[in-house]
Amino acid sequence: MAFPLRHARRLRSARTWIATGVLAPIGMLTVSGLMLLDLRRDAWDKAEQTSRNLLQVIERDIARNVEIVDLSLHAVVDNLKAPGVAEATPEMRQLILFDRAATARDLGVMFVLDEDGDSVVEAAQVPARKVNYKDRDYFQAHRASAGLGLYISRPLVSRLTGDRMIVLSRRIDKADGSFGGIVLATLRLSYFSRLFDQIGLGPEGAINLYLRDGSRVMRHPYAEADIGASIAGTPNFERFVRERSGTFVGTSARDGVERHYAFSQVGDLPLVLNVALATADIEAGWRAKAAVLGATVLVLCGVTVFLSLLYGRDLRRRDALQAELARLSLTDVLTGLPNRRRFERVFERAWREAGRTGKPLSLLVVDADHFKRCNDRYGHAVGDEVLKGLARCLSTSVHRPEDLVARVGGEEFVILLPETDGAGALRVADKVHEGVATLSVASAGIGAGAVTVSIGLASGFGDDVDGGGLYRDADAALYTAKESGRNRTCRAGGARRTAAPVEALRLVGS
Repeated sequence: MAFPLRHARRLRSARTWIATGVLAPIGMLTVSGLMLLDLRRDAWDKAEQTSRNLLQVIERDIARNVEIVDLSLHAVVDNLKAPGVAEATPEMRQLILFDRAATARDLGVMFVLDEDGDSVVEAAQVPARKVNYKDRDYFQAHRASAGLGLYISRPLVSRLTGDRMIVLSRRIDKADGSFGGIVLATLRLSYFSRLFDQIGLGPEGAINLYLRDGSRVMRHPYAEADIGASIAGTPNFERFVRERSGTFVGTSARDGVERHYAFSQVGDLPLVLNVALATADIEAGWRAKAAVLGATVLVLCGVTVFLSLLYGRDLRRRDALQAELARLSLTDVLTGLPNRRRFERVFERAWREAGRTGKPLSLLVVDADHFKRCNDRYGHAVGDEVLKGLARCLSTSVHRPEDLVARVGGEEFVILLPETDGAGALRVADKVHEGVATLSVASAGIGAGAVTVSIGLASGFGDDVDGGGLYRDADAALYTAKESGRNRTCRAGGARRTAAPVEALRLVGS
């Protein structure tokens, strides 16, 4: 039963409620913080998955379209070697060399150029328009090297149409293996713009397509100044080329915006594609949720702390009031001394302790002589002043913390003296008489020596100490002192007369 009661008292404790009021919000904040971190992780996981999915879709689309164009280029190179093609009419040669892919939406022009860069055959019309591209880098590259395979140029402006484009080309070899020209097809950059524009990436998001030399082929959102610009040597691009595919968070060399990059090489082509989501855009939704949730939790925590502190304050006030009531219940209101209830509690513990340890215990019962006469003559107000004075005198006669002076009746007081034998108790009684002899109430004309007390003393040792018996002995000794003339101390089993005299009492009562 003690266990539940102890915990019930703790639950009613002001400190418990204040601690709960502080720890509960801390717990709420901790849980909320963990939830917000989890939501942030979810936002990043979703962004990474979205980036990877977009990257895969775009990369496959580009690879498929470039492959279609390259197959057409391959077909031209192979068909040029077919018997009779060189002798065929221009119209027939056009039909043999070029398939329907040459009419694709984003395909610009297709030419066969000879070793001098002059147009020989064109997919769009017969005869071929007269152009020369020997100054172009792709033409120079094929003439210089026989093993390039498919060559993708940097972004160019078409001399025929004025469109932004890239050129895909393959080398044509003569029978002896020497350079015989190239076949080329142009792919408009509008293809990439249309492909990228279908994707929403947030205000600061971007999609970039680069050649492996760092030249930017296309960027979304589109900016003319970005096309053809090189980012070779920047940390981000070095990582694109080195790792070929992956994800990371980095700062853009173009605009200084921190982004999450998902990147990949486009098939086996010399193209690098990345999807870049701004970290601020990734966390924008999370920040909004965090702000609402954080504000709500902070308000709730604040209310919880406030109410807990308020309740804790009320509990402290209640505890203080209860403590004061408990103190008052054990205190004599007039004199401020412990009352009879307090005395009985302390007395019981004291005589039990004396019985356990074998040490002496003494008790003095002190009664004011002829106090009724004083009240009748001077009134209760003066009588109260006399009682207060007696309380002060008795209190100054003892000095140990364990000694107890209490008022147990109208004009009756007791002095409990643990670990004190009869001789020590008599010395205390002498101090009481000496102190009372100096007591006066000037306002009523009561001088020093007019007030006296009679004292009954009883002592005991060890197992001989019995609470009820000790009190009865001291009380009986008090009556003996009264009957012997007052203003004296009588000890149970003997008496000791104090200085003088019964005449002092008669002064009080005269």
